[in-house]
Amino acid sequence: MMVSGHFPHLTFAFGLMGNIVSFLVFLSPLPTFYKVYKKKSTEGFQSIPYVVALFSAMLWIYYAFLIKNAMLLITINSVGIVIQTFYLSVYVIYAPKKARLECLKLITLFIIVGFGLIVLLTQFLTKGHDTRRKIVGWICLIFSLCVFVAPLGVVRQVIKTKSVAYMPILLSVALTLSAVMWFFYGLLLGDFNIAIPNTLGFTFGIIQIILYFVYKNKKPVIDEKITEFKEKLSEMDEPRIPEAKDQITIDMGKQNKFIHSENVPNSHGVGVVRSPIVANQV
Repeated sequence: MMVSGHFPHLTFAFGLMGNIVSFLVFLSPLPTFYKVYKKKSTEGFQSIPYVVALFSAMLWIYYAFLIKNAMLLITINSVGIVIQTFYLSVYVIYAPKKARLECLKLITLFIIVGFGLIVLLTQFLTKGHDTRRKIVGWICLIFSLCVFVAPLGVVRQVIKTKSVAYMPILLSVALTLSAVMWFFYGLLLGDFNIAIPNTLGFTFGIIQIILYFVYKNKKPVIDEKITEFKEKLSEMDEPRIPEAKDQITIDMGKQNKFIHSENVPNSHGVGVVRSPIVANQV
């Protein structure tokens, strides 16, 4: 396999390592979808990350066909398309009706309309291969930057709650390594449309890893609020318990008086209890 650039062997090495790490990242949602399969329910999981990942993989394959000697970019994104299609198929099968319709709308919007328009417009409205390559490269660059900005929400949540429960460290490390590999692959290949977005991915990955080690041993803010709420509930319930017991005692006393008043001796001298319903019927 020939790879262009100033250091072809080094370029190939970074591309190969990028394929391996990215493949592991693609497989990371497998436990989630195994749970979906076992429980026959998506349990509130969203489909948009997988639709966006599928759209991104298709976009990068289209760009890879427009440039030369980018076979490693084609291989990993082809695998990504297969894996993301599998995830979305499982999601559509087991999602409730509303979530299924939302997923199908997103697929239509991103894959059919979005990707279809990009291919048609760049193929028929642009002149020259170089112009087409530049336009698609800029689209890939902008979209990748938007995808890499998405973890800012997780970073904000970690700082606010002082909890790393929603930021798995292994996935953060894998994404950071993937960004490093693809950055050097794009840099050595001389393609800044590949290299530039991964600088942002590497930066946010390092920030997530630092935040993990800063907050991993700290008590989450949400736990303190839940504890205070439980304490208030227990304080509200405590005075009501003896009142309930007193009421039960009073009711039992009334019932005993009623039972004694309804005891009627029979011919054998044994008291017979008659309910009010039976008495009324007589």
